This record gives sequence, C-alpha cells and structure tokens, in this order.
Amino acid sequence: MGLFSTEENASKTPHNDSLVGNLKGYLDTRLDLVRLEVQEKAKHTFVNVAHGITMAVIGLFFFLFLNLFLAFLLNDVLDSQFWGFGIVAGFYLILLIAFVMGVDKSAFQALADKTLGNTIYKSDKRQA
Repeated sequence: MGLFSTEENASKTPHNDSLVGNLKGYLDTRLDLVRLEVQEKAKHTFVNVAHGITMAVIGLFFFLFLNLFLAFLLNDVLDSQFWGFGIVAGFYLILLIAFVMGVDKSAFQALADKTLGNTIYKSDKRQA
C-alpha cells in the first residue's frame, strides 16, 4: 500500500460523489425555496395592487357623486342652475392653490421613507 494506492482513491470517490450530490441537492432545494418565496411575494403584491385599484375606483366614484350631490344641493339652495357647480369648483381651485403653495415634497419623501424603509430586511424570515 504505497502513497498512490488505487484502493484508497477508489474508496474516496463514492464519498466525494455523495458530497457533491448532497451539495447539488442542497443548492437545488435552496433555489426552489427562493423561487417559491418570489412567487409568494408576487402573488401577495398582485392581491394588494388589485385590492388597491378596486378601492381607489370605488373611492373615486364616491367622491365624484358626493361632489355632484353637493353641487346640485347648492344649486337648489341658491335657486340657480350653475352657482353650486361654481362654488364646488372654486373650493377645489382654492384647495389646489393652497396645496401647490404650501405643501413641500419633503413631506411626501418623509412619508415614503417611513412607509417603505427597510421593508426587504423586515420581510426576510430567514435567519442568518
């Protein structure tokens, strides 16, 4: 049994093949886990987007019909055909001017930072 014996090398080959096989299996399983996590996040995102769009459309219709109701109510109170709509439009014009003049984008940036900050690390359930 010399230094380069074929019996020793032959006995180590199945062990190495087993180790490589286990490593490949581990990597395949890990890749499948990552795929499942991405699929789950995509499904969750789709549900949230669909829910948000539905709520936005319903909210827009509510807002539109509420404003029409207020305009017609003001028309009836003022005994006019158009002053109610003018008052509602004027209210939104004043609101738009106040918003453009007074609200800084940094307020929205702070809100975005607070809402979306570090969501990747918080949602990672794996432990290091």
